[in-house]
Amino acid sequence: MANQLQEHCDFLIIGSGAAGLLTAMKLAPHGRVVLINKGGPSDSNTYYSQGGIAAVMDEEDSVESHVTDTLAAGAGLCHEDVVRQVIGMGRTIIEELLAFGTPFDTLDASLDLTREAVHSHRRIAHVQDATGKAIVQTLLQHADNHANVRHLQQHVAVDLITSARLGESSQRNTCIGAYVLAPSGQIKTITASHTILATGGVGKVYMVTTNPHAATGDGIAMAWRAGCEAMNMEFMQFHPTCLYNPQGSTMMLTEALRGEGALLVDRRGRRFCFDYHEAGELAPRDVVARAIDHEMKKSGSDCMFLDARSIGEDKIRHQFVNTNQRLLDVGIDMSKELIPVVPAAHYMCGGIRTGIDGTTGIPHLYVIGESACTGLHGANRLASNSLLECLVMAEKCAARVLAGGSLPVRRKVPLWDTSGIRPEFERVPIKHNWDEIRATMSNYVGIVRSNERLRRAQRRLHLIQEEIMAYYWQHPVSQELIELRNLSIVAELIVRCAQRRRESRGLHYSTDYPETLPAATDTILTPGAEEA
Repeated sequence: MANQLQEHCDFLIIGSGAAGLLTAMKLAPHGRVVLINKGGPSDSNTYYSQGGIAAVMDEEDSVESHVTDTLAAGAGLCHEDVVRQVIGMGRTIIEELLAFGTPFDTLDASLDLTREAVHSHRRIAHVQDATGKAIVQTLLQHADNHANVRHLQQHVAVDLITSARLGESSQRNTCIGAYVLAPSGQIKTITASHTILATGGVGKVYMVTTNPHAATGDGIAMAWRAGCEAMNMEFMQFHPTCLYNPQGSTMMLTEALRGEGALLVDRRGRRFCFDYHEAGELAPRDVVARAIDHEMKKSGSDCMFLDARSIGEDKIRHQFVNTNQRLLDVGIDMSKELIPVVPAAHYMCGGIRTGIDGTTGIPHLYVIGESACTGLHGANRLASNSLLECLVMAEKCAARVLAGGSLPVRRKVPLWDTSGIRPEFERVPIKHNWDEIRATMSNYVGIVRSNERLRRAQRRLHLIQEEIMAYYWQHPVSQELIELRNLSIVAELIVRCAQRRRESRGLHYSTDYPETLPAATDTILTPGAEEA
């Protein structure tokens, strides 16, 4: 490389969860891949995914049944054509992962399939209760061993480089790469024939989340700034059962526990979920999360409880190895004690509006995985459809990229401009705004919303964004500052989408509009358009 601050590749992939890794593997035989991740291998939502992948692998199950379950969970907003395409590839994805060496659990020489809420059959392929970790480790080994893959860890994407950004107004806006912050503090200019964003979710926009620290919505924010449309961002799925541990770290308690018989109870041991839905603990996630939230507020309790004792010690030790050990580490024996739980921000069902192959409104820019919104999940994600979507999108994105040809090598893209930057003497503004965004979203844009809460959130976020932007353009770029900027944009998009939906549907519940409208419509925001 002639200039260490500038390089070109055929395929730039930002994010190394399941979607990014599989895409890298598919593209590597066809050109040079630069795969970047702002942390290490564990810094992705995929890595922390416990339950598994939903796919029709049993003769008693059917694609039609899986489609029906997905549509039911999505509360009328799923795009059925997308649902059928994704669900239809389930078996292919599982077989491919097996061929790569993913050590799925088996029973009597067949896949050991478990069941989760709203699924009508046992169709969740898993690796104990650490499926995502096993998939990442398997795919990472293949990707990193390919000579065409250059994997840059601890590198943070700053912004996309587009023709519009460079002032080329005579042609359609096209993506030609990204500016990337290296561990040295220098900004690299990486141009690419194709740029794929696979940066994951947005959970850190809330105070309590199952997501790792890296989930700050970077891909969504970068694509929005570049000119892509956002879709259905009001649908933030709150996982019903996150460990309540005010003295230490939290953790998600996989839905597979309830699928195997764990119960939700209040402090007195009363099962309350049947007060809200006939399926009880196996109702859709939005229903269970609201039930827990309502019971906590009604009783003034800090948490509810998950009772997994009926599962039995043997199954807990063998199927829920990691969950059991992590609970033991904080002093809870799940085979003998109740587990305190609260709902936590978990999965963004909206994102950048894309096709199932990740195509956006900007040529040569693709968004896949949790950062994308294809219409698969509708207003509420069916458990364990997320990893399936990531991998299906990776397959289809790679095929689309390879069919799309290449851009000529760009050699005149300007380096990152540091003129006018002055030294940073304190970081208090970054921490303060980070905390205020998360508190605002948790207090006003959580499981239950209202017009007044959303107005208050919008006012606060506008003030915070003004402070962030003034600070951003005056000081050296850092990972914390990049993430703060992205987090503020994601928060604003969630609020704006929530304000536009004047009904309650799926994950979005409004006290001002408690009814569900007869016709289901997507919420679509366009950069530069007037706010609602």
